[in-house]
Amino acid sequence: MKTKAVRLYGKDDLRLEEFELPPMGEDEIFARVVSDSLCMSSYKAVHQADIHKRVPRDIAQKPVIIGHEFAGEILEVGSKWQHKFKKGDKFSIQPAMCYPYGPAGVLSAPGYSYPYVGGDSTYVIIPNEVMEMDCLLPYRGPGFFPASLAEPLSCVIGAMHACYHVPPGTYEHSMEIKDGGKLALLAGVGPMGLACINYVIHREDRRPSLFVVTDINQERLERAAQLYTVDEAASRGIELHYINTSAMEDPVTELRALSGGTGYDEVVVMAPVPAVVEQADDILAFDGCLNFFSGPSKSPFKAPFNFYNVHYASTHVVGTSGGNKEDMREALEMMGHGLDPAGIVTHVGGLNAVIDTTFNLPSIPGGKKLIYTHIDMPLTAIADFGKMGKPVYDALDAICKAHNSLWSVEAEEYLLSHKGEL
Repeated sequence: MKTKAVRLYGKDDLRLEEFELPPMGEDEIFARVVSDSLCMSSYKAVHQADIHKRVPRDIAQKPVIIGHEFAGEILEVGSKWQHKFKKGDKFSIQPAMCYPYGPAGVLSAPGYSYPYVGGDSTYVIIPNEVMEMDCLLPYRGPGFFPASLAEPLSCVIGAMHACYHVPPGTYEHSMEIKDGGKLALLAGVGPMGLACINYVIHREDRRPSLFVVTDINQERLERAAQLYTVDEAASRGIELHYINTSAMEDPVTELRALSGGTGYDEVVVMAPVPAVVEQADDILAFDGCLNFFSGPSKSPFKAPFNFYNVHYASTHVVGTSGGNKEDMREALEMMGHGLDPAGIVTHVGGLNAVIDTTFNLPSIPGGKKLIYTHIDMPLTAIADFGKMGKPVYDALDAICKAHNSLWSVEAEEYLLSHKGEL
């Protein structure tokens, strides 16, 4: 079986190629990829290449398929796994397997480390270790693209679960955001910020009483407020505020005042900017937890941190860079029961658009870029469908407008059934 895939050969060396897959082993699974969501982590891996922590050192001789936020359908199951998986099952993959014997050591991951499995491909062979680590996850909801977004959603789920507090008089770490507490999300209306807002509002087991989302981009703040409204949050017991801190004379003083003077139990930093980290530190409450979520692209990143407060106000910091398989299962379960992740998708394209889009991700505005791997389609903003001058785009434009100008399972089904008209 031939596959077509985007492979990494070296720093900034991506190639779209068609090649033969090897025969599937009895401990492997053969699958069709349908959708992949492009991630800044892939941009970093492509730029760093064989010095990246997840990329093998011999990619010049053994290139790897990129893309780790993908979903598809199982086509054939080796005998070892037929008790657990069957043909026709829809799936997603938790890429952060930490498998000890993969091609990149303990940090091996589909989409970074393997020659025959990755999201930016048409067909893949899923190696035994993915199933051994229980990282091939079933998806039972509608469509495919929600399962592609389960991995980014799992990252913000993990961030909420990783926050912790230490009750006074104890040395016990109480994991999780405080139920009924005060939560701030700084630089919080990018794609991952929107995923976090969606999760926090719709979570059933615990919610903050106060949720403050800041940014300095008014247009993005307004879009976030349209997608996840103050009224919807209030109906779920959350006082939600969207705030442009660039309009504040003294953001720290005003944000603390909004908290009632106490500061925030959790502050999540969604941009690797020293000033944002410092602001987050300044608005922490007693026993407050700063979650440094967005990873820097360069190693010598530093920001001031108040160690007087660490000692006397019990403030603390944690960093999360992804979710685990339980977080991803939670994401898939929520999507299977109606959580709609479409708000973070702003562009759609085909496999032919992956290379240019990956190289230029930091400079392309908007949210997630969703790729359908069996389609040739330029990366296109959903907002521009009506400007493309083809009936298929006009139909997609109408479908999206019927869904609050968002991507949807209906739009996905139409695109997949009309791909020859693009």
